[in-house]
Amino acid sequence: MDWNSIINAASPELFLAFVGLVAVLIGAALKEKFAAVSLTFAAVVLLIASGLSLFLIDGGTAFGGLWETDRYTNLAKAVCYLCAAVSLILAENYLVREKLIRFEYALLVIFASLGMGIALSANDLMTLYLGIETLGLSSYVLAAFNRDSQRSSEAGLKYFVLGSLASGIILYGASLVYGFTGATNFDQIAAADFNMGILFGLVLMITGLAFKVSAAPLHVWTPDVYEGAPTPVVAFFASAPKLAAMIVFGSVMFEAFGNAIDQWQDVIVIISGASMIIGAVGALRQTNIKRLFAYSSIGNMGYALIALASGPEAGGAALLVYMVIYALSQLGIFGVILSMRRRGGMVEDINELSGLSTSMPWLAVCMTALVFSVAGIPPLGGFFGKLVVFQAGIEAGLWPIVIIGIIASVISLGYYLRIIMLIWGGEKQPAFQEMSGTVALTVTTATLLVFPVFVVFIGWMMALAGGNFTFG
Repeated sequence: MDWNSIINAASPELFLAFVGLVAVLIGAALKEKFAAVSLTFAAVVLLIASGLSLFLIDGGTAFGGLWETDRYTNLAKAVCYLCAAVSLILAENYLVREKLIRFEYALLVIFASLGMGIALSANDLMTLYLGIETLGLSSYVLAAFNRDSQRSSEAGLKYFVLGSLASGIILYGASLVYGFTGATNFDQIAAADFNMGILFGLVLMITGLAFKVSAAPLHVWTPDVYEGAPTPVVAFFASAPKLAAMIVFGSVMFEAFGNAIDQWQDVIVIISGASMIIGAVGALRQTNIKRLFAYSSIGNMGYALIALASGPEAGGAALLVYMVIYALSQLGIFGVILSMRRRGGMVEDINELSGLSTSMPWLAVCMTALVFSVAGIPPLGGFFGKLVVFQAGIEAGLWPIVIIGIIASVISLGYYLRIIMLIWGGEKQPAFQEMSGTVALTVTTATLLVFPVFVVFIGWMMALAGGNFTFG
């Protein structure tokens, strides 16, 4: 066994697995004493894993070709682990206030992050499924973490039933691909002669992966899970797993089926268009802020799928850039949502945002910038994210879906502007409770990252990921 290759390729995940298993024993022994420090402990562990991913960014191959990392996947892993760590920092006040502070929460986030890392490093269908299931099983429990809440239990049950179905579809598709190629390794699948059997397997895998990224028409679980799950769990779901799932989707299509792009490109285009339209139109009718951003996430996955449909050369780096900007913006937005608490409890109805600019002006500024970024308003980071995606689509000759994307962006302004109008023009509501210093720092940092200075980071990230996009 080549330990140097294993260390270069899999150190972050080996570290997470080891620490996670040791922490299970510590938690079982210390219980409440460990629960009090578990979130900080897990956040530090995830930050170390993120640093390891960047330190070993060139990656390598391990475990007989089952595992392969490069600059692209390591950059995605680093951001995923960072987002997971930040979501834990955002969660602490909520969990303490709601009396949900148990050490299992932090460990579930660690194991979910381990699943993301395994899936992102997958160079084989078996490794891919192992990573997806590790992430999925942890996510189902997180969604139902507030076991005394009927909504949370319902969200976890729905997510578990539908997520298990999607995992089964992926597994069935993978078995067909294996049956007709005689291989599970991505490189060997790519080298096989494409036939009708592989096509059936590919369609099933696309179906399951579309569910994992909440793309239409496999999106129906998303609003209910977002609404029912505890808000810090939604902050986690909306950032790190979403980023990981979309990059994994792209990796599977580019690496295993890249030579058959003409067979799957139109399918991705259709899913992309449906996601953008359903996300934009569905959100217009929402009053619950978590459901609204659930539909927003469906639409945003549609934009990301434009990059995926554009192929690896035109869309690979654009996909990563778009998803990183989206994940960071979502963390900031849900940080604001977690900060908006009145004496009656958490703020979830968008009408309760009314007068936020009077009660907490800095929070109003942050929310405005983050919402405008997700909406794609220049010169904020989200605008450049959509720009690279649309440019990838144009470069690939996918003009119709780019036009649909622009139309969907205009429609989506309806609900984004409604939020802004309530924040700045609504009647003053009862005062919000003060937010903690860590949440304020997190929200402020996320807001600063979506301002034009972020363009410099985008250019660096494109070069690091292998892209050649230039602004202008």
